[in-house]
Amino acid sequence: MSLKAFHLVFIVASVLLMTGFSAWGGARWRTTGDVVDLAWCFLGGVAAVGLVVYARYFLKKLKHISYL
Repeated sequence: MSLKAFHLVFIVASVLLMTGFSAWGGARWRTTGDVVDLAWCFLGGVAAVGLVVYARYFLKKLKHISYL
């Protein structure tokens, strides 16, 4: 596995983690109503979107390098 492929796997895992973190914060906010939990939900979503943007930039920048 090349460094490029490993990097993409790590980015995808991070996006999934941040999406789950955001969902957890949202579910917790629905039960407790605490503003801090809503902030965690929002920050997790922002981080997930930021990682997707970074992945697109990364793929565009390194399109000439193979995955092998």
